[in-house]
Amino acid sequence: MTHSEPLAAPQRTHAWLLVLTLVGVDYFSTLAYLPSMAVEAAGPLAPLAAAAVVLVTFLLALPIYWYVVGRSPDGRGATGLLEDLTPGWRGKMIVLTLLGFAAADFVITRSLSLADAAIHLIHNPHGQRLLAKLPQTFLGEDPASWSWWERGAALVMAPQVAVTLALSIVSFGLWQLIKDGLSRRMLWTTAIATFVYLALVAIVIVSGWAYLGRHLEIWDAMAASLRADDGVETNGDSIAWRWQWLSIVLWSFPQMALGLSGFEMIMTVAPQVRGGTDDAPQRPAGRIRNTRKLMITAAAVMAVYLVSAVCVTSLLVPRTALVAGGAAEHRALAYLAHGSPLADGATADALNPLFGENFGDVFDLSTALILCLAGISVTLGLKNLLPHYLHRLGMEVGWAGKVGAILHLLNAIILIVTVVFRASPASQQWAYATSVLVLLGGAAVAAARDLLQPGLRTIARVLGGGLAALGAGVFFGLTGLTVLINHSGITIALAFVAAIVVSSFISRWIRSTELRFEGFDFASPAAEQRWKELSRRGPRVLAPHRPGLMSLADKRHALLRDYRLAADEQVLFVEATLGDPSDFYQRPLMNVERDDGVEVVRVSHCVSIAHVLAAICLEMCDDETPPPEIIFGWSNEAPLAANLNFLLLGEGNVPWMVRELVLNAGLEPHRQPRILIG
Repeated sequence: MTHSEPLAAPQRTHAWLLVLTLVGVDYFSTLAYLPSMAVEAAGPLAPLAAAAVVLVTFLLALPIYWYVVGRSPDGRGATGLLEDLTPGWRGKMIVLTLLGFAAADFVITRSLSLADAAIHLIHNPHGQRLLAKLPQTFLGEDPASWSWWERGAALVMAPQVAVTLALSIVSFGLWQLIKDGLSRRMLWTTAIATFVYLALVAIVIVSGWAYLGRHLEIWDAMAASLRADDGVETNGDSIAWRWQWLSIVLWSFPQMALGLSGFEMIMTVAPQVRGGTDDAPQRPAGRIRNTRKLMITAAAVMAVYLVSAVCVTSLLVPRTALVAGGAAEHRALAYLAHGSPLADGATADALNPLFGENFGDVFDLSTALILCLAGISVTLGLKNLLPHYLHRLGMEVGWAGKVGAILHLLNAIILIVTVVFRASPASQQWAYATSVLVLLGGAAVAAARDLLQPGLRTIARVLGGGLAALGAGVFFGLTGLTVLINHSGITIALAFVAAIVVSSFISRWIRSTELRFEGFDFASPAAEQRWKELSRRGPRVLAPHRPGLMSLADKRHALLRDYRLAADEQVLFVEATLGDPSDFYQRPLMNVERDDGVEVVRVSHCVSIAHVLAAICLEMCDDETPPPEIIFGWSNEAPLAANLNFLLLGEGNVPWMVRELVLNAGLEPHRQPRILIG
C-alpha cells in the first residue's frame, strides 16, 4: 500500500445521524465533567470561557475540519493528508508524532472518562452506603511503617482508584463488540445511551434556566462577583478589566479545550458514514457531504449544551461544592439532578420537583454508561491507523490485529495510567487537553499546507490557507500554554512516539534481509509484456547502471573488456531510482526501453535499491534457463556509512544486501543468481 492509497473501506456504512451518536459517546460525555472544570478554572467568568470555546469551534476548528474531511475522507484525516504532503522520513516523523498524541488521546479519554464515572457512582447515595459497609483497610494503622507493597495496595484500595479499575476491567468487554467491526447493534446501543443522556442533561439545564428566570437576583449577585471576585481589581479602568477578563479566559482555555475533542473523532468515523450510491472511491462526494452534516450538527449541539451547562453550574451550584473534594467536583450536573442545596440556599425541590435520589440514580447510571462507552470512535481510528502505518514502517502487526494485541496493550496502559494518576480527572485533564490541542494544530497545518501549495494558489485558497495557519498558531500556542501549566500530556504522548519510533527502527534492522517486495507496476502494457519475455528468455547477465557517470554503450564496452565476456554477450542494464525510502514495503514502477543500442530496465518509486535488484534477479530464475549473473563494481563507502545509508536511505551496501536477499530466498544452490563484484 502506498502513501496515496486509502485505507480499506469498512464492510458496513450507516446513516450519518446514527454515526453521530457514536461520536456523541465521546464528545457529549465531556459534559459530565466540563462544567465543574470550567468554574474551577475561570470562576464567575466560566460562561465567557465556554463561549470562547464555541467561538474557536465555529471560527477555526469547524472550517479546518470541513476542508480536511473533503481531502481525506478515508479515516486517515489530517494525519494522512500531512503524510501525502510531506513524503520521506520527515513526513513519517510527523505522522508518528501525531499517532503518539492520538494514542495518548485514546488512553486519557478512556482513563479520565472511567475516573469520572467512578466519581458519579461513589457520590451516589447507594454508592456511599455500600462503601460505608466495606472495611476501610486491612493494613496497619501507621502508614509510616508500611512496606512498598502495602503502600501500593493502599493506593489501589482507595475507593476512587478501586472503582475506576473495576469499571475499566468491565468496560474492556465492550471493546470485544467492535473487534470485528462496528455492528448496527452496537451503534443502536450508543444511540440509546447518547439520547437518554442528552435528554436527562436537557431536563437539568432547562430546569436551571427556568429557576434563573424566576430569580433575577442571582444575576445581580453574579454581576457583583465579576466586579469584586478573583482579583479583578481595575479601579474603574474599563480597558484594564477587559484585559483582566481576557487573561482569565485565556488561562482557563486549556482546561476547556476538552470541548473541542469531537472533531478528530469525527475524522476517525468518516468511513462509517453512508454516502451516495454513485460515490467515487477516491472522492466519495456523498460521504463527504454527510460527514460535514454530522460535523455541523455535533458542533451545534455541543455549543448549546456546553454554554448552557456552564451557566447553570456557575450560577446555581455553591462554589464550595465545586472545589477539590467538594460534593459537585467533576459532577456538577449530577449534583443538581440529586436535588442538592443551591448556591442561594434554596431547598432541594426548588429547582424541579422531580429532582432527588430517584432521578439522581437514573442520571448517574446514564452518565456512567456513556462515560464507559467513551473512546469507541478513537478505538476505531487506532484500530485502522496503527496497523496501517506500523506495517509500512516495517513492524508487521497482521498477527497482532487478529488477536487484538494492540488493543489489549492499550487497555493495559489505561490501567497503569489510572493508578499513576490516582484515577483523578483533575490530574488527567492536562494530558487530555494537550493531546486534543496538538491534533487540532496538526489538522490546521495539514489544511494550510494543502491550500497553499505552489502553483495552485487562488484568492479563495490563500484566504482559506491563512485561516488555517491562524488556527495552527492558536492551537499550538494554547498547547504551549498547557505544557507550561502541566507537562504530563506532552510526556505521555512523547513516550508513545518514542516507543513507536524505536520499535520501528529495531524492526527495520532485524527485518532488513526480508525481500519486502509486493510486485511491479508497469509503465505500459508493452513494458509488462517485454518484461515477461526478458524474465523467461532474456539476457543472463545483469548490470546496475547509475546514469551520469558514463553512457550505456561505454558501460557495456567496459563490462565486456573487464570481465572477458564474448563480444555478442547480451547484457541487461538496470537503472533504479529511489522513491520514498522511509516506506518498508515497495511496489516499484518498471519500464523497459532501448538506449544507446542496448536494452535497459528502468525502475522508479523504489524503497531500496538492493531489494529491487534482488527482486529482478529472482524474477528471472526458473527451471528452464540458467540463473542470471549480476555484476557490481566496488564501492568506496565505509562499511558503517554503507549500512546506515541502506537502513535510512535505501541505498548503500548494495552488493552485500543483494547477496543476502538471494540467499534468504530459499532457492536451491544451482538456481541462485550469481553475485559478482569487481
